[in-house]
Amino acid sequence: MGSLLDWLFHFPPLLWGLEQTEDIVIKALKHGKVPQHVAFVMDGNRRWARKHRVETIEGHSLGFEALKNLLRVCLKMGVKEVSAFAFSIENFKRSKYEVDALMDIVKNSLTQITAHGDMVDQYGIRIRIVGDLNRLKPDVYEAVVKVVESTKNNTRATLNVCFPYTSRHEISHSVQNIVRLAEDEKIVPEDIDEGLFEKNLLLNDSLPLDWLIRTSGVERLSDFLMWQVHEDSEISFIDNYWPDFSVWRFFPMLIRYQLQSQQDA
Repeated sequence: MGSLLDWLFHFPPLLWGLEQTEDIVIKALKHGKVPQHVAFVMDGNRRWARKHRVETIEGHSLGFEALKNLLRVCLKMGVKEVSAFAFSIENFKRSKYEVDALMDIVKNSLTQITAHGDMVDQYGIRIRIVGDLNRLKPDVYEAVVKVVESTKNNTRATLNVCFPYTSRHEISHSVQNIVRLAEDEKIVPEDIDEGLFEKNLLLNDSLPLDWLIRTSGVERLSDFLMWQVHEDSEISFIDNYWPDFSVWRFFPMLIRYQLQSQQDA
């Protein structure tokens, strides 16, 4: 079944035309179970660039184009929340050239998504930047704050751009906030529970994580959404490098997700 699905979606333009095929598939998939919160670990941009003998930055740029295409499809299907691991705090160990370029790519991509008439207007997206914003360059910080502010009242869907982010930093942030509340005598030890802890996470007011997908063949979470992953979260590790992870690779995965959900019901 899996190989047949993969083959069928490998040549979509040969069936009815790219855009028409996409709309037909989305319409059909909406009749099944649609995950409400999907997270992507966008791994493999650098290895994709090496494989194709191009600059690393081109791999990162194409990676954000892949995210934009997948985000569009998710929103068309009715996914309410998408989380993307755009930049780990650990990535600051890379060369200054690559870090600065990544910062600019994220800034420009967010500006593009929020441009008048683009995705934000079409789908009513609220964009949240989740991470240690104190590490951002001033111009990038200014840009992301503007994006967050301009979309904060949108309610149809949410895009969480985790940048720069690690779960350890997020969990430490929650602990620090709770300690401050205790020091200010705003809470007592008995008030501390999972609800209070989640309320003080960077990624709060969020839907339960239904599905986490990591590309590049690496089978680990790499300090991403460690608190949010729970016993009912589906986790998929796939071999494609992120720039190659198209909507046509995503569709058969979603069909298998729906079939598995029917079996588990």
